[in-house]
Amino acid sequence: MIPLLNAKVEHRWGFFRAGGFDQVKLDCGADIAALDKLDQKLWAALSCPTRGLEFDEKTMDLLDTDKDGHIRAPEIIAASKWATSMLKDPGVLLDPASPLELGQINDATPEGRQLLASARQILINLGKQDRSVITLAETTDTAMIFAQTRFNGDGIVPPDSAGDEGLRQIIADILTCMGGETDRSGKQGISQAKLDLFFEAAEAFANWRGLLAKDPLTMPLGEATPKAWSSYSRVKAKIDDYFARTRLTAFDPRAGAAMNRQETEYLAIAGRELTLAAGEVAGLPLARVEADRALPLKAGLNPAWEAAIWQFAAEVVTPMLGQQESLTEAQWTGIRSRLSAHAAWMSARAGALAEPLGEARVRQILDANARGAIADLIAQDKALEPEASAIAMVDKLVRFKRDLYRLLINYVNLKDFYSPQETAVFQAGVLYLDQRSCELCVRVDDMAKHGMLAPLSRAYLAYCECTRKGVGALEKMMIAAAFTAGDSDNLMVGRNGVFYDRKGQDWDATIVKIVDNPISIAQAFWSPYKRVIRAIEEQIAKRATAADAAATASVTGVTGAVTAARPGELKPKGKMDIGTLAALGVGVGAITAALGALMQGFFGLGWLMPLGVVGLVLAISGPSMVIAWLKLRQRNLGPMLDASGWAVNTRAKINLPFGRLLTKRAALPAGAQRDLFDPYAESHAGRYWTIVTVAVLGLAWGVWYFGVAERVSPGVFPKSGFVERREAIKNAAEDPLKKERKDKAAREALERMTKDAALKAATRPVEATP
Repeated sequence: MIPLLNAKVEHRWGFFRAGGFDQVKLDCGADIAALDKLDQKLWAALSCPTRGLEFDEKTMDLLDTDKDGHIRAPEIIAASKWATSMLKDPGVLLDPASPLELGQINDATPEGRQLLASARQILINLGKQDRSVITLAETTDTAMIFAQTRFNGDGIVPPDSAGDEGLRQIIADILTCMGGETDRSGKQGISQAKLDLFFEAAEAFANWRGLLAKDPLTMPLGEATPKAWSSYSRVKAKIDDYFARTRLTAFDPRAGAAMNRQETEYLAIAGRELTLAAGEVAGLPLARVEADRALPLKAGLNPAWEAAIWQFAAEVVTPMLGQQESLTEAQWTGIRSRLSAHAAWMSARAGALAEPLGEARVRQILDANARGAIADLIAQDKALEPEASAIAMVDKLVRFKRDLYRLLINYVNLKDFYSPQETAVFQAGVLYLDQRSCELCVRVDDMAKHGMLAPLSRAYLAYCECTRKGVGALEKMMIAAAFTAGDSDNLMVGRNGVFYDRKGQDWDATIVKIVDNPISIAQAFWSPYKRVIRAIEEQIAKRATAADAAATASVTGVTGAVTAARPGELKPKGKMDIGTLAALGVGVGAITAALGALMQGFFGLGWLMPLGVVGLVLAISGPSMVIAWLKLRQRNLGPMLDASGWAVNTRAKINLPFGRLLTKRAALPAGAQRDLFDPYAESHAGRYWTIVTVAVLGLAWGVWYFGVAERVSPGVFPKSGFVERREAIKNAAEDPLKKERKDKAAREALERMTKDAALKAATRPVEATP
């Protein structure tokens, strides 16, 4: 490793190479303490969400000091500084599995001494004072920590914090009226704010009740007045409405019909099922309206108001006026006047929060001067706030001891992600689908938003909707799984698999969306041939479909023609067009010529024929392999995490070897025995023998035709025309004079043959003409 030379070295950093970039090493406590000196351009990430990760949410909340739902670099630095300052040896942070030993707490600072004392107090409260280590289970259970203590520093006192039985009962009464707050022991108690609010209400209630003694008219019916007031209040507005209608009718008789409501309103509700509580019925007048008519109290009342009027008559009218069959407007005015003082007193009602205790109990509490005594209890409890807060700090230190280093190696660097033995905090679990296990699965909250950025990772992504039967309801989760090995032939929307989360719970997973990118070089190699095969299959299917349709149409047409035509009237079969035959001949000739040229070039290579095969394969598969290789080189983790709320600070590559680790394909276990006999296997012996025979005959023909056999065994095999032409061309190129002599000899031979023929023709006897 070559050290980098700087003008001033504050901390000597180490780096390792993984994922195509340099990652800082965090090998000791000094590295964690010096994170503020590490250039943030060298951090793997600069922000991550507090939710959706396989990480303790309470620890995340402690780190998220500004409570914005994200952990940023300054918060990581602050947490690292605090945790390392609270420990004598910050290196213990690199051992998350071990508990926090009390001797590891740095007691050289006031905060450290307070934290150490609080840790010991926790163990004492739990009855474990002899222990020298403290665990998260012990710091988390605050109810047990403070269960046996009167005060716990939160400013909330439950009833049993009071030493006096009377004071305990008063606190319980206050809880009845005001409701409680939960203190650190898990009990319900009251705070100073609740105490002040209760006593203000109690004093107001007592003063309000005291007004009754100052004015006897306030209770015109004595102790029965509250009950009478309740009945009066229920019908007051409706009785006022009735007498207003009678006076208006007396003013103008023409208003009488309108005051009793129109007949159309009754017709509108007559067709429906009615109840006496129906709003339409209750909205009608109390009784039939006539000029200056008294309100009947027995019969002729609106059915919706009968019970209320009868109760009003019994509790108000009869005690004030005696038995009455009806109530005149003057009598109604007198009742209102007699209850006006009580109405004014009710409008001044105060201290409703304390009213459930009753006047006697409220005055008893006020006379006991309990307010000051309870306030003293709250002050004593509040005085212990520093010690109680230090107990919370113990929990924070224990959590950081367990979790901080693990977050750093998933944030400052990506050591966990690139370690085959570990799993990063953003990896949600493992998806099993299509004989593969995909370990790079991230949670997705918004698939549409995630799908806009994640494709830039250049990875083949399958978005899966995961469901499982939870406690009383169906739980759902969306994940994005990266397929980084194998092929995509059997991956499609709708395919089902099983997803195992980090807790080992199994979910039903269904692919709902696919982001198509190359998965491997092997897939790219075979893709041209697969496309050709698919195209041939599609064409065969189309031709077969078309032929079937044509045959059906032909049969239908012939049947119709036979049925319709008379004997001897069937049309003769049409002849094939000569132009069609010529076109077919030209096509066959072109294909034959192309194949011949290809075979000629191939067999002309001689012993280089294997290289020709390789070249042909590369010519077909090479372009797709090059394109896939270029895309696979760009495959990286960043966009997948950025789409989930991270701020990844580098290109974390997923190369081919690492991709094969992230997506594992099915393989037989070591030592497994394999029986190759398949009782249901299809037999392709005839097809295979035909292919082999044709290939061997073709190869033999090519070996003979292109002269390979002639060169190996001269004179054994007859020369083909191709060999003769090749030799003639070769001889002509080697000896032009020899060729010229041959041409001359041929011309002379032709001349001799011509002269001989002419001589014979001249000497032949002439036959007589008959």
